[in-house]
Amino acid sequence: MLERRPLFPGVIEMNHQAGWRIGCNVYLIYDERDWALIDIGYEERVEEIVELIRQLDFPFSQCRALIATHADVDHIQGLAKAKAILKAPVLAHPLAVEPLEKGDRIKTFAEIAAQDVHMAMPPVEIDGRVEDGDVIEVGGRRLEVWHTPGHTDSQLAFRMEELLFSGDNIYRDGSVGAIDAHHGSNIPAFIASLERIAASDVSWLLPSHGPIFAKDDELLAKTIARLTGYLTLADFGTCAPRWPLIEEWDRELAEGRLPTAG
Repeated sequence: MLERRPLFPGVIEMNHQAGWRIGCNVYLIYDERDWALIDIGYEERVEEIVELIRQLDFPFSQCRALIATHADVDHIQGLAKAKAILKAPVLAHPLAVEPLEKGDRIKTFAEIAAQDVHMAMPPVEIDGRVEDGDVIEVGGRRLEVWHTPGHTDSQLAFRMEELLFSGDNIYRDGSVGAIDAHHGSNIPAFIASLERIAASDVSWLLPSHGPIFAKDDELLAKTIARLTGYLTLADFGTCAPRWPLIEEWDRELAEGRLPTAG
């Protein structure tokens, strides 16, 4: 058996446990013998993760839930395989149900033809829908569900006392989950989600990629300011609510103004 390496009481992160990067962050939440997983990653990594769980002496029969933070392929491609092995219910936000159950390769980022990305997206039946304010119980531990849209429309975060499993909302370097119209990104909603995190009294952010880090109000403020700038820039296309430059150009055309230097 392997020695458990919890980062916090009742929390093991599988990349940290393994000592190398398996994929996205996969969190195992446990209390006594009951346990659950937040995300699972790629299908090809499921057997490695399951074997780690076996060696950590977590009974498969005591897995209470496989929880999807959102419906992006790098987080959930392995859900169907994990469900078949562990016989555990899959939980997701209602807006993630259709792309997960249909195996929607476009919305899940499994298919990005322009970048030669062509991945399988095995469909998986969702057993339970969780929304903002719901509570997922794992033994005596309670995960409070936060709906934090912006990166995707279905993005969830989960609060457990001073910890926030923060999904793809923000990483330690201040970057955020990809903003792309194809999978439901929304910049105003993203800002609101980050503001919710900033206003909270959580102490630690446990993201879906990269290292865990202490909540940093200055980092959050800088990130919110950067995304606020995106509201009026064409950088992310149709995700920007408006583009003032085009309004300026309309006025210049109507006035017959010629280009000027400087």
